[in-house]
Amino acid sequence: MKNYNFIISLFFILFIIVGCTQKTPYTNRSQMIFMSQEEELALGEQSYKKTLSSLKVITSTTDAFRIRNIGFRIAQAANRSDFKWEFNLVEDNQMNAFCLPGGKVVVYTGILKAAKNDDQLATVMSHEIAHALARHGAERMSSAKLQQGIQVLGNVVLASQGSSYQNIFNQAYGVGTQLGIMLPYGRLQENEADEIGIYLMHKAGYNVNEALNFWKNMSEGKESNNEFFSTHPSSQTRINNIQNAINNIKK
Repeated sequence: MKNYNFIISLFFILFIIVGCTQKTPYTNRSQMIFMSQEEELALGEQSYKKTLSSLKVITSTTDAFRIRNIGFRIAQAANRSDFKWEFNLVEDNQMNAFCLPGGKVVVYTGILKAAKNDDQLATVMSHEIAHALARHGAERMSSAKLQQGIQVLGNVVLASQGSSYQNIFNQAYGVGTQLGIMLPYGRLQENEADEIGIYLMHKAGYNVNEALNFWKNMSEGKESNNEFFSTHPSSQTRINNIQNAINNIKK
């Protein structure tokens, strides 16, 4: 009976996966997302308000106006009328930026050290906007839920074998999914955001060759990371992939 229930549950999961499969914009990659667009946008709005409340937003400065001007040019290229675009510069020395669902973009002042001109600033903003367009956050959440569901099923099957088998399974499953699925998935999304970002930059009229210079600036003084243990590709891999994306749009 347990095996029968397991098979039924497995078919149910496969049915859900098939029903929740869609394509990413621009790259046309198949992805699995359980969350609706409406739920994702509402979550993005909520997270954005909470995040901004804890940050020092900079307004009425040259850099703040630059962020907004560049952002709206990229937003026009993205052509998402359902997004309520906002672009804010916040005071933080981290070299970082992010875009929440619905087009809520936050740029840290620290990133201005690497973004030497508007084209390079457009690089990082296009990259972050690309994550939102491709619904990468919702995709990661959906993937995590699926893996949790499979782990529960595995424990159900092994319940009759004793707790030692379950412990071994859970340890192996945790490490295996992290190194074999989640981390590679993260690198795939980063490379995809770079590719979509190049397309958006090009469509918005920015110099895509400056994307290479931006990521070279970002890698200065940093040791090359081991991709296998990271959610992000190495600097050289990233630069190579961006060059390929640039070559493709110039064909």
